[in-house]
Amino acid sequence: MYRRWRNLVIVLGGLAVAVACAVNPATGGREFSLVSESQEVAMGRQGAEETLATIPLVADSAAQQYLRSVARGLVGVAERPNLPWSFYLLDDASVHAFAFPGGDIFVTRGILTHMNNEAELAGVLGHEIGHVTARHTATQISRAQLAEIGMAVTTIASPEVGSILGATVGQGLGLLFLKFGRDHEFQADQLGFRYMTRDDYDPRAMSSMFTMLQRQSAAGGGGRLPEWQSTHPAPENRVARNDQRVAAFQGTPDSMRLGRERFLRRLDGMVFGEDPRQGYFDGERFFHPGLRFRFVIPTGWQGSNQPASVIGVSPGKDAIVALAPAKGTSPSGALREFLDQEGIQAGPSSVSPVNGIPAATGEFTATTSQGTVTGVVQFVSYGGRLYRLLGYATPAKAAVYSAGLRQFVGSFASLTDPTALNRQPNHIRRVTLPRGMTLE
Repeated sequence: MYRRWRNLVIVLGGLAVAVACAVNPATGGREFSLVSESQEVAMGRQGAEETLATIPLVADSAAQQYLRSVARGLVGVAERPNLPWSFYLLDDASVHAFAFPGGDIFVTRGILTHMNNEAELAGVLGHEIGHVTARHTATQISRAQLAEIGMAVTTIASPEVGSILGATVGQGLGLLFLKFGRDHEFQADQLGFRYMTRDDYDPRAMSSMFTMLQRQSAAGGGGRLPEWQSTHPAPENRVARNDQRVAAFQGTPDSMRLGRERFLRRLDGMVFGEDPRQGYFDGERFFHPGLRFRFVIPTGWQGSNQPASVIGVSPGKDAIVALAPAKGTSPSGALREFLDQEGIQAGPSSVSPVNGIPAATGEFTATTSQGTVTGVVQFVSYGGRLYRLLGYATPAKAAVYSAGLRQFVGSFASLTDPTALNRQPNHIRRVTLPRGMTLE
């Protein structure tokens, strides 16, 4: 046992020396990383695939191409140009942009439609590119892995440590919610400034973009992704820092690009705000014009249309209902598979249709790592798709919420109301004024 522990320490010590010798080309600092570039790319690709499976892209191919054209110029002046960079414009109303390790970067139409020019877009893209070139995700994962390795050394010192080294690979969409530290965010701002000025964009646009984020933070936002500013430092602090960078800049911002005209042409006609075609709440009623179904959550509950599901949460946060796509070929088969899971005790069930739609419904009690819950699950086959309606509560509240949960699973129905079916989103329209005038 002692020899195995000693050998492990020698291996880890050698590894630490090796990674300490690596210098990041973007930051110029010595880089600690247990994650190889190929692992970065693999993790990022999985995260990108899961994102694309749950959140639609903006259907306008010209808009996608425009985003990539701006990004290509920035990647061309950044470090690590040989990564498999990919850029996507998501059809989501939230004010958000994010990067996966390895070069997969996403921007929402929500943040795009609140910008004023191409230089502001370059600032956002440069910031996200900076997270990738600085290997911020790899650094965070490496630190977490080292902590796990250290724990393994001090507790069991076993060969299982080898599996810990690769345990983080394949986290997928969970990487989206990995928050960077304040230092990493400020460093990404600095790198974004570097890339946009190298590509001849006016760096003052980064300050105006941060000011816009500050306004949006105060107003609150929509969409199905977390707001961009929720995982970033306060915008007002970033404005001050960027103004300092501009003051020290050796170039001439007045002669650099804003790209306002090109940007506004591309923005003309784009959906603004929530797109009801992707589903929307009207009080407790949920309508999905695109998929032509409706249902109702319990009265007084808070509804939210998420990327992979639609949920409702009780005021006391002690019960939940959710609708999500399901796997399987039939409602009855999907129900059997659900009730056969380990930790689930099945109650009464039936295969009776709901509002004329093939369905299978069952009650259950489940034991989870957080405790026991009691609920009802229903699978319905509708429009060539299988859906799961799930509602559960803590045992102490099961009787209180029982009627509401049953109302929820019994409310799934076809959407036939022409008003709901024909509801359309708002669009940005560009109007050129015939002469100078005041807003009044």
